Amino acid sequence: MSRLSELVAQLCPNGVEYKTLGEIATISRGGSFQKKDFVDEGVPCIHYGQIYTRYNLYINETICFISPDVAAKQKMARKNDIIMAVTSENIDDVCKCIAWLGEEDVAVSGHAAIIHHNQNPKYLSYWLHSEMFAVQKRKIAHGTKVIEVAPAKLSNVVLPVPPLEVQDEIVRILDRLTELTAELTAELTAELAARQKQYEYYRDALLTFGDVRGGGTHNFVWHSLAELGIWSGGKTPSMANPSYWDDGTIPWISSKDVKESTLTDTKDHITEKAIRDASMTVHPRNCIAMVARSGILKHILPVAYVPFQSTVNQDIKILQPREGILPRYAFHLLQGRSKDILSRARKQGGTVDSLDFRKVLDYRVPVPPLEMQQRLVDVLDEFEASCAALSIILPTEIEARKKQYEFYRDQLLTFAETGKTILTDRQTDRQTDRQTDRQT
Repeated sequence: MSRLSELVAQLCPNGVEYKTLGEIATISRGGSFQKKDFVDEGVPCIHYGQIYTRYNLYINETICFISPDVAAKQKMARKNDIIMAVTSENIDDVCKCIAWLGEEDVAVSGHAAIIHHNQNPKYLSYWLHSEMFAVQKRKIAHGTKVIEVAPAKLSNVVLPVPPLEVQDEIVRILDRLTELTAELTAELTAELAARQKQYEYYRDALLTFGDVRGGGTHNFVWHSLAELGIWSGGKTPSMANPSYWDDGTIPWISSKDVKESTLTDTKDHITEKAIRDASMTVHPRNCIAMVARSGILKHILPVAYVPFQSTVNQDIKILQPREGILPRYAFHLLQGRSKDILSRARKQGGTVDSLDFRKVLDYRVPVPPLEMQQRLVDVLDEFEASCAALSIILPTEIEARKKQYEFYRDQLLTFAETGKTILTDRQTDRQTDRQTDRQT
């Protein structure tokens, strides 16, 4: 028999008692300070928005401070209190909370509740992240654009309250599961990043034939990007005319579409009427799209292969490769040189980042014979397909592990009338062993 089973059998043989949150805690609203009140040092504080963006489950130190004068007018949370954000734009996020484990009192902003209690703070934080709480939360939430749960209504939430020794043991198990899940997620994320780096390394190595000034006997010719084919821009049919957009079937590429290496579709489509009235150009299959104007150019130059007929807006330049240039070779070449192209051609200043496209067209790249282009394409396409498959598999695996963790967490926090957890201790041990085996 495990430690948890022994404690349950010893301390609550007739069942775990259920109580309302109001029976074990006092609940009050936070204060009134804003982010504009933050200072470099002073009294530690937690703004309700940070609960959604910066913190998770429990913390013992903050990243922000307010002055003592401002703090004197605020509501303070003491060590072990639960701090809960009670407004959000959606029902799933509202009531996210953290346990404050720091030694100092901490100021809490408005749109938050302070739950002062006499239980294990981690146990409460875990339970308040569970599906059991989520079911009750949905019944007391109100609002449309902004979802809110009034602190007074939180008092009626019902939860299992086992003896503190049982809570401590459940926290010990959940802390370990949380740690293992975080380690596995980090491992899978690092594996995906490493595979992407590997692909980029081999792509760049394969597409490096020598310096443009180096001469030599390499069997390739240097061309400007202008010489690779026909470059075109686009435009936007009037958004005020529904007949240009409603039930449109012709893909219309904008910068928000160029997030994948090879496009499968576009978010927006235009009609045949838009093509005629706005004199839009329909580009053939197997072109390459490049973002020429967008805020994203501060960081990267997106390039995508377009295997279907398409139109583009004014922020996109599209290349139709000429005879003697394989479209997939041109794509890999532009994607591989995108960082260098961006560094040389990005315009300085302006309200929106853009490319000096004359400099783009003057940029020179190596073009080997068709046979060599095809061999390079075969290798690079295989690398890209491998990375694309991994980018689907690993996030799916991460999500599966997250769901698995949530399942076991909710099981551990669910008590039957007999006083035993629904999840047996043997199941918990097996889950911990599986997570450990996966990492070793």
